[in-house]
Amino acid sequence: MQQELESTDFEFTAGGGAVKAVVTGTREFSSILIDPEVVDPEDVEMLQDLILTAVNGALKKADEQTSKAMNKLQGGLGGFPGLF
Repeated sequence: MQQELESTDFEFTAGGGAVKAVVTGTREFSSILIDPEVVDPEDVEMLQDLILTAVNGALKKADEQTSKAMNKLQGGLGGFPGLF
């Protein structure tokens, strides 16, 4: 299951799809895609915010999926206190 999670890509978009971040299950960024339409030299802060939102969202998705997978694995071992 760990290998499956590590090879999974998690993506998150911000700004209605203007920025998309993709991270792997090992929490490495594999890509950041930016719609050229949102690149405004007069408003760099907005683009920075969109990138941060997309990256943090992708990382959160990876963490949530990993946590769910670990809970499934531990689900059958609930009768052994202190094991996990």
